Amino acid sequence: MTIAGSVPLPQNALPKHDVADLSLAEQGRARIEWADRAMPVLRQVRARFARERPFAGSRIAACMHVTTETANLMRALVAGGAEVVLCASNPLSTQDDTAAALVAEYGVSTFARNGIDRDGYYAHIDAALDTAPHYVFDDGCDLVNTLHTARTDVLAGVLAGCEETTTGVIRLRRMAAEDALRFPVVAVNDTDTKHMFDNRYGTGQSTLDAIFRATNTLLAGKTVVVAGYGYCGRGVASRSKGMGANVVVTEIDPTKALDAAMDGFRVLPMAKAAAVGDVFITVTGNRDVIRPEHIELMRDGAILANSGHFDVEIDVLGLAALAVEGPRRVRPSTDEYVLADGRRVLLLAEGRLVNLGAAEGHPAAVMDMSFADQALTAEWLVQTARSLEPGVHEVPAEIDKQVAGLKIETMGLEIDTLTSTQQDYLNSWRHGS
Repeated sequence: MTIAGSVPLPQNALPKHDVADLSLAEQGRARIEWADRAMPVLRQVRARFARERPFAGSRIAACMHVTTETANLMRALVAGGAEVVLCASNPLSTQDDTAAALVAEYGVSTFARNGIDRDGYYAHIDAALDTAPHYVFDDGCDLVNTLHTARTDVLAGVLAGCEETTTGVIRLRRMAAEDALRFPVVAVNDTDTKHMFDNRYGTGQSTLDAIFRATNTLLAGKTVVVAGYGYCGRGVASRSKGMGANVVVTEIDPTKALDAAMDGFRVLPMAKAAAVGDVFITVTGNRDVIRPEHIELMRDGAILANSGHFDVEIDVLGLAALAVEGPRRVRPSTDEYVLADGRRVLLLAEGRLVNLGAAEGHPAAVMDMSFADQALTAEWLVQTARSLEPGVHEVPAEIDKQVAGLKIETMGLEIDTLTSTQQDYLNSWRHGS
């Protein structure tokens, strides 16, 4: 097995896999290496892992978006000595050339095909769990959920896990509250470097990128309705405003609604926003955010896009029941539904995660920090998992700061350091005004 991936593996040496087309491997390797150029922090982590081999003897099962950036995380784990298996966390986000390259160029057991059906999706999760992993990486909690329901036969061998998404952390906290979670899981999603950069800058840019690719629409002058004003919603709203859109925010949390208003956005309930919006983007982590009663109020040509993890934020079945025609594919990743009065509603990426279903997801420079967090947290778990109680745990603050510091260095930036006098002042309560 080669770590660098410069020489393809012979056919009889390939790991177990189910991918669409191994002939795409060379194309996939070129794209993975292109992403690697923009991931200097993870590249440094990979180089150290190759020297120190912190995962030697460990099996890791990951259920994540099979993209070029994820491939570079897998390379780091393999460099560290891990036996890795990867399956997809979303059927529409899988890049078939990346999956092929992981198998044929990097020797990573991969189970992922773009557009696979629900049964195939869970068959791939089962295949990943068949390896009896010691550690699990999840992106939405489907792997952990399956471990606790259909695959309890391998549950006892799992020492710990990591979760990458807001939606997944919400589900894990519910499991923990009900005393159902049987091992410790670290909420990698909740680090500052993940929230501030991945969620805000990554989701903000990649969501609009997907809408442009799917519809070629002009945002300037249009009204964009953003459902949810967490970190992802902030990113989408600010990027939309920067493109010249009038932005409306819908919220259920009064504090976040106030935050949106103070940032200069109009705040309305969805029942009122539906009548004025041109583009609707959901980023809440909840279901049925856009329902038939909202769709009935929308203008002709309204665009619906979901940037939340699961395809439940837009009631797609309700939309289909309202329509008298459709869905009809009018552009790549764009389905048109015609309502009884002739109004047309455009649904992007079938209501799935639009930035990966209709585009390439976050820029590699953003995922550099998120996946460095993930890799370093996994290393920490190898050292500490047996001392952690089952439940949801935070990433140690020093890991988050280390990743931010490495990113600062790679960007050529410099920051101040505290003097000894300043350190003493901050660490003492005896100094008065």
